[in-house]
Amino acid sequence: MKIVACIKQVPDTEAEVKWDIPSGMLKRDAMDCVTNPFDEFALEEALLTRENNDGEIVAISMGPEKAMDVMRNCLALTVNEVKLCSDAAFAGSDTFATASVLAAAVKKIGDVDIVFCGKQSTDGNTGVVGAAMASVLGWSQLTYVSKIRSIDAAGKKIVVERAIEGGTEVVEAKLPAVVSVLKGINEPRLPNLMGIRKASKMEIPQWNAADLGVDTGKVGTAGASTKVVEIAVPPPRGAGEILKGEIEDIANTLTDKLIDLKVIK
Repeated sequence: MKIVACIKQVPDTEAEVKWDIPSGMLKRDAMDCVTNPFDEFALEEALLTRENNDGEIVAISMGPEKAMDVMRNCLALTVNEVKLCSDAAFAGSDTFATASVLAAAVKKIGDVDIVFCGKQSTDGNTGVVGAAMASVLGWSQLTYVSKIRSIDAAGKKIVVERAIEGGTEVVEAKLPAVVSVLKGINEPRLPNLMGIRKASKMEIPQWNAADLGVDTGKVGTAGASTKVVEIAVPPPRGAGEILKGEIEDIANTLTDKLIDLKVIK
């Protein structure tokens, strides 16, 4: 069974976010980055699937060379292969262009049975790349998956539980399929020291647009069907004010301030 795990490098939520205001793009190279937390669950589900079915895992990512760090983490977790889709032409791709590039990588890998990805990324939060990949590939689309009930590799079937409003639904689909998993579907493991040291010495293969057969006019800012019109950085928060005195006096002062700010009437 051939399994693909989609991994994205995202800015650390604890780090200062830096924007290129004119282009409306994040300055990713100037920020500390980590593995997208949702993709950690996708990678763990890929590892569990390999344990229960003979096969191999290929982790793929689209991003700059800096994304090699998250690829090495995949190798440290015993992923069989990694592929980094990296090309200057990919910069500024929207979700649909990103899905097209990742779908091209899946096609190039060949004979893939299942693709796992996180529900969304913490930088874009669109939650549509997995579904768009399935559409490009013409595969079964399984989103908001909270549990994998069974995978029948020989019979080319998968049964999952999907979280829906007010409950859960059980869905059976044909393989190959793209599966977007929810946070909490499993407990992601951590790499051990030996795995980290081994991965640090391994080369990370890169595929550019030509390798993938991707039309550069349909990716990046040139091919984006959606555009960032404006970026506004919120002003820094002012210093807070501590009210002192008797409780009744503090309550009256606080009420007056909230009325002045039109928070209450």
